[in-house]
Amino acid sequence: MSTGQWVLAGAVLLAVAFGGWRLIVDGRFRGTHRVAGAGEPGPTVESPAAVSLLDSTPYAGRLGERATLLQFSSAFCAPCRTTRVVLADVAGTVPGVTHVEVDAEEHLELVRRVGVLRTPTTLVLDATGVEVTRAAGAPTRSQVLTALAKVD
Repeated sequence: MSTGQWVLAGAVLLAVAFGGWRLIVDGRFRGTHRVAGAGEPGPTVESPAAVSLLDSTPYAGRLGERATLLQFSSAFCAPCRTTRVVLADVAGTVPGVTHVEVDAEEHLELVRRVGVLRTPTTLVLDATGVEVTRAAGAPTRSQVLTALAKVD
């Protein structure tokens, strides 16, 4: 094989490996993220008097009775549309759950504060607005339902 063929084979192998890795990790709910300002004096995410992530935002009054599915999306994001449908369906069938979609481009301060690096990112908030878990990428319905089972 020539050098060019080896380079092509290596590039294809890397592309397949990267695609497989993304297939495994996209949409999986994996713990929480440290919110900017949580290390400062005052309430933290772990404390009983924790502050809602949505405080001082236009979405402050839209928390669900049991949980809130907070989706960060952007206008030209194809997986965001799929995520919107899945989260709206779950919110419509599970009592006490609300779906809130935030345009990441219009709310950059909130995006930076909660550490969103890509769209779609879905945060599961409890009834008080504290983050329980998050997923980057488009989660499936079963993944969302499993994440909601952690909320009490």
